[in-house]
Amino acid sequence: MDIDVRGPRFGAALTTVVLAVALVTASAWVLAWQTLAFALGAAGGVSRSPYGWLFRKAVRPRIGPPTEFEAPEPPRFAQAVGLLFAGLGLVGYTLGPDWLGLAATGAALAAAFLNAVFGYCLGCEMYLLVRRVTVRAE
Repeated sequence: MDIDVRGPRFGAALTTVVLAVALVTASAWVLAWQTLAFALGAAGGVSRSPYGWLFRKAVRPRIGPPTEFEAPEPPRFAQAVGLLFAGLGLVGYTLGPDWLGLAATGAALAAAFLNAVFGYCLGCEMYLLVRRVTVRAE
């Protein structure tokens, strides 16, 4: 079942804010929250993440029905990529080295920002590239 394209973009906007706070404060706790949000989005799809729930319950009823839809697999893959980077950042902030926390959090922030502001989902594009390569290999 396809999803409302506005949901992942809303989630990316919230993710951008959370990751910016995590990066500026170097807070493992803030990054842990975002890591959990990514994990839920990767496991159940973006509509099952906390930000997807918030979009569905609080935002979507106020902005009307969707006019565009997208397949759920690319955003779900993007959540898994975000989970990887947030997890690496969490390791860096808690166990070291500090630069790993900063670099991984910064990379996740850059990707979320691209989606939130420009509608360019880097993880989604990675998903499509992987699909093209694997389909050709078969």
